[in-house]
Amino acid sequence: MTDTNAVLGYAWPMIVSAGEKIAFHLSSPTLKTAEATLVRVRCADPDPAGPGIRVTEMAAPINGAVGLTQQPLLPGSCAVVADAPALIDFQSFTVGAFIWPTMPGARAQTLISRWHDGSGGWRLGLDEHGHLEFVLSVKSETWRVATAQPLVVREWALVGGAWDAQARILRVMIRSLDNQGGRERRATVEGKGPAAMQWPMDLPLVIAAQATKDVASFGAFYDGKIDRPRLYAEALGIDALRQLCDSYEITPADAQLVAAWNFSLGVATSIVTDLSTNRLQGALRQMPARGMTGANWDGSSDRWTERPDQYGAIHFHSDDMADAGWTPTAKFTIPKDWRSGFYALRLRAQPAGGDPVESFVGFFLRADIGKPRAPLAFVASTGTFLAYANSALRMDQVHAEAMLEGLLTLSRDDLYLQEHRELGLSTYDTHADGSGWCISTGKRPILNMRPRGNVFNYGNDTHFIDWLEETGQDYDIVTDDDIHWHGLQVLKPYRCVVTGSHPEYISREIWDAFDAYQQGGGRHMYLGGNGFYWRIAYHPTEPHIIEMRRGMTGLRTWEGEAGETALAFTGEPSSTWRSNGRPPQRLVGVGFDAQVFMHSSPYRWLEGAKQANLKWLTDGIDLDKPLGDFGLRGNGAAGVEVDRFELTLGTPPEAVWLATADRLGYGGTPAPEEVRTLHRGVMGDQNAQVRADLVYFPTANGGGVFSTGSIAYVCALSHANYDNNISRLTGNVLKRFLDERPL
Repeated sequence: MTDTNAVLGYAWPMIVSAGEKIAFHLSSPTLKTAEATLVRVRCADPDPAGPGIRVTEMAAPINGAVGLTQQPLLPGSCAVVADAPALIDFQSFTVGAFIWPTMPGARAQTLISRWHDGSGGWRLGLDEHGHLEFVLSVKSETWRVATAQPLVVREWALVGGAWDAQARILRVMIRSLDNQGGRERRATVEGKGPAAMQWPMDLPLVIAAQATKDVASFGAFYDGKIDRPRLYAEALGIDALRQLCDSYEITPADAQLVAAWNFSLGVATSIVTDLSTNRLQGALRQMPARGMTGANWDGSSDRWTERPDQYGAIHFHSDDMADAGWTPTAKFTIPKDWRSGFYALRLRAQPAGGDPVESFVGFFLRADIGKPRAPLAFVASTGTFLAYANSALRMDQVHAEAMLEGLLTLSRDDLYLQEHRELGLSTYDTHADGSGWCISTGKRPILNMRPRGNVFNYGNDTHFIDWLEETGQDYDIVTDDDIHWHGLQVLKPYRCVVTGSHPEYISREIWDAFDAYQQGGGRHMYLGGNGFYWRIAYHPTEPHIIEMRRGMTGLRTWEGEAGETALAFTGEPSSTWRSNGRPPQRLVGVGFDAQVFMHSSPYRWLEGAKQANLKWLTDGIDLDKPLGDFGLRGNGAAGVEVDRFELTLGTPPEAVWLATADRLGYGGTPAPEEVRTLHRGVMGDQNAQVRADLVYFPTANGGGVFSTGSIAYVCALSHANYDNNISRLTGNVLKRFLDERPL
């Protein structure tokens, strides 16, 4: 069995142009060297029933033996405030914040600290039982006070720690903000402290963690929200602290105010802003979730842009992972004459007495914007690849097997992710505290965006690339990222643009670019299912980072908290495009309606396909026979996730309904938005709305759209050595769409 994870890595940038530099950041806990080879990917799916892994080795100076070391992954988010004179220019002080803990009692966690394991300091946090504690330390001597009761999970509370140097009193205090039913929880615990404190030097203040022994790394990460942290150079009680923390208004003349951080400012950035005159700004590590409801959120708005004062919280996670931070192992400048495409660095080794190693690090070589080398462009769905990056859905084996009604064989990648959550998971997964992952980045190893990885999305899409290579059709590769940042000018030079098996995660900028392209006479082949479904945002300044919020609609594996559906990166509403007034039918004629994972089905031709003016589309195809009664995903071309023709949701009235797979049978599960109430008859064996539809329609200025409404479609192209009716149909449409004559 091939070991795919003895070497891991990521390419940065994830997307490059010919002539640009790329770096490979590699790590291995067991290997000292591996044989590296740059390859152009034709097919990434190892399924022996299909074409198999197909790559072309590229001549490159980095090919050959590459040295390896183990590079650690250090997950966990926090805010780091660099050392400053203002942080040590006092004796008595109070530190406090509103907090909403999500894992009290799981382990010791730090809320706010200026602490070093070797030289002491102070920290406010939760002990291993979930009790609030405040600790002072001078070298090896420690003073601690703690509450008798643990904090309540997912309940807002004001917490604080105070040191009265003159009275030598150490104080920890808490007041619950949840007074429903007349209850009230508050506590103040005092104890004796040191005669004097000696503040450690050259040490940062950290919010949601504490510095470890080497100071450059952090530990004791907190899981939960923090809102309005404050630091005062005097010892306060809980009532005075509440009054000061409640207000966003800061009095600059307050000589006792050391810092007042306002997390409602700079929501789209990694900067935390201090309103005090000391300007103790901080930097966020590992990109926690921002634009989150604060302790004062009253439900009057569900968007942070409307009431920023009620969205002053950051949700920190002990497993946040945005940047692996690995040192580059090898660097390379892409030759100017290389074709665009899916590429990877292949790493091979044969350990003594172990399984052979073959691992890949994927990346994308884009076509130069505005300089097409071919009339056809295939879009790499990098937004979707990031959304599913390191998806651990299959790790929930009980859920997956219940859904599939069969046994599930876990791959080595599945098992590796189960043991190594520090890689950072996908937007389908939940953090350790149960909240959803809403941010995904490319600056970390991604196991399912490479050859041999779990084939959903990336692997499926390479079946179309394999078909293009087999048929001799020249093409360029462009990416979602390029379309988002550069808009219509990426698509406009191409006579035809193809989106693959699952272009599910789309920003407004990408949607607008496709809409403009189609209205301007462009031809669009959408060869997938469940496309143009979720609305996402890209980080405004950092590359290859997406954000999404699942909200309360759509087929989802988690729901965000009430009031938290607006995207932090842009302030736009997230959720599905349908709930944002743009059902996919408006753009591509069909839209997501169901999953069917147990099997796939053929299409049957409808009367629309027999129109005389569409003979170019059906040329050489027997319309009396099923279309696609074969394929690598469930033995059919219509399956996995499917889309339907629906005039009431925006399918253009001039659209031709060519074929349908409306007999998907038992196991076809409709999307939640398709089921307004539950009753017998909503499953695929009884619900006429659970189907995959094949649609064609002309657009303005001689353009056109062809949509297949099925993820499984492209995985049927290679059947019978590419001599089949799915291959023939795809070729007919592509030939006509590349023809300059108006449609």
